[in-house]
Amino acid sequence: MAQDPSLPTPAPGADLSIAALHAAYLSGTSPRQTVEAVYRMIEELADEGIFLALRPLADVLADVDRLGPLDPTTKPLYGVPFAVKDNIDVAGLPTTAACPAFAYTPAQTAPAVAALQAAGALLIGKTNLDQFATGLVGVRSPYPIPKNAIDPALVPGGSSSGSAVAVAQGLVTFALGTDTAGSGRIPAGLNRIVGLKPSVGAVSTRGVVPACRTLDCVSVFAGSVDDAFTATRVMAVADPLDAYQRPLALGAPGAVAPGLKVGIPRAGERRFFGDALQEAAFDAALDVVRGLGATLVEIDMAPFYETAALLYEGPWVAERHAATRAFLAEQPDEMHPTTRRVIEGAIGRTATEAFEAGYRLMELKRVTAPTWRAIDLMLVPTAPISPTLADLAADPIGPNSRLGTYTNFVNLLDLAALAVPGPDRADGRAAGVTLIGPRGSDARLASFGRLIPAAIGARIGATAGVMAAPPLTAVAPAGFIEVVVVGAHLSGMPLNGELTRLGGQFVRAVATAPSYRFYALAGGPPKRPGLVRVADQGVSIDTEVWALPPEGFGLFVAGIPAPLGIGTVMLADGTTAKGFLCEPAGLQGAVDISHLGGWRAFVKQAA
Repeated sequence: MAQDPSLPTPAPGADLSIAALHAAYLSGTSPRQTVEAVYRMIEELADEGIFLALRPLADVLADVDRLGPLDPTTKPLYGVPFAVKDNIDVAGLPTTAACPAFAYTPAQTAPAVAALQAAGALLIGKTNLDQFATGLVGVRSPYPIPKNAIDPALVPGGSSSGSAVAVAQGLVTFALGTDTAGSGRIPAGLNRIVGLKPSVGAVSTRGVVPACRTLDCVSVFAGSVDDAFTATRVMAVADPLDAYQRPLALGAPGAVAPGLKVGIPRAGERRFFGDALQEAAFDAALDVVRGLGATLVEIDMAPFYETAALLYEGPWVAERHAATRAFLAEQPDEMHPTTRRVIEGAIGRTATEAFEAGYRLMELKRVTAPTWRAIDLMLVPTAPISPTLADLAADPIGPNSRLGTYTNFVNLLDLAALAVPGPDRADGRAAGVTLIGPRGSDARLASFGRLIPAAIGARIGATAGVMAAPPLTAVAPAGFIEVVVVGAHLSGMPLNGELTRLGGQFVRAVATAPSYRFYALAGGPPKRPGLVRVADQGVSIDTEVWALPPEGFGLFVAGIPAPLGIGTVMLADGTTAKGFLCEPAGLQGAVDISHLGGWRAFVKQAA
């Protein structure tokens, strides 16, 4: 493989982040050199458990030759190496789901993977997993087990074991996993990397071997939240042939709204199963979150734990049986013994049980819904324990079940989740935390989640890389509409949830231009503000700019009561945005509070 010696060549352990790669390409490094370096690193690491299929180097270099010139706008993943869990189809490569007798070679690539390749990403190979994506430990495979990147004595985590270890060892920039019960989060926590599980249905799962088709998500492992979110946004395109996709506007990570309320399990309800070091690491993570300015709010975890129990103790395991029934009937001995034991647990379940469990789940959704009106996001340990390979050899089921404590309820309740590194345990093992929010909160989780590993200088897996959170431009995500709020819709105020439930994202805090008067309108409760533009004697009023997807903006505007309306607000930074304005006729009986400078000051004075 001849190389131009005048050009810089990536070295083992080099920074493979999207930003670093694109900067290197602008400086003269070729994606060809990156790919060659990746293959050298794979060979030098010699972990036979990571990849089940490695594409020939010549094939990946041929992909490089088809890339054309660097254009991050049309190809945001230009020259970025990635891997795919081997229950996701790639045309021409066998899909095994870690079961050789089940293997088939698809003619079509899964839409999620095809979108990444169209964006310039370079597929290196397919990775190992717990067979049929059934497990959270990463050892239920007939192939060699990937070595945990932090401590080889530990399980790698599953089911997306190979994908997580590939990222944690610095072999690829990002890797796809799947997540039904936590398979995109547990391996991230155990290997000190990021695991992003998007809102259910945001990414097409066509071309994915089903585990539980109604709950399955394609997830992303990466060395940073920014890279994971970039890959997710690329994949989140509408697929009209996927009956289970529910497209939504993901937005993008941005500024964090002031006064963030973070829900955490009540002290007496936290489950660590006697693992004191894991519990201490979570306590240390809470200190980090406090240091980032968040307010911690203890919440009742009982209904979340009950929901988690439904996934394997209830009839949802029958979905796994539905996906593998024919194979299990014809070749039962070809299944991994533990996988077979779990899936055969569905045999004998009745339709009556399925309906009863469905009814209970709907009740649990109702019970847990108020939680999201009291907090902006939830923070839990990614894993409550740190099991070793010896632990699993002694008990193949128990540790796996405990690993799902804080993950199993997420997809059942239609939530989004993001696993990030937190402070390591005292023994040096990784101990991550997971942020959870309602469907559509993906960008909000990312905005705050990216700050946690950066605050502690977390290393990326076993590499020398450190997770950073470079400043983000305070603008609305592409396709979103900015809206200025001045009253109870401000962050931390009673009506802010109306914005977040519609997919709203905080953009920036900024005052208006000095062209307005501000009033507390008559009537109430609740008290409402009135912002009026004036020709003279105007002042600046504190506001927040939020951004809504178009459909959310329409619903928001439709709910605005008279005498308020939406107009164009002039801001002190020279920009304009749509925002609340009051009709002059609505000022009858109003109190001029312009001298206070904003609604927060008025509320504080009135308290």
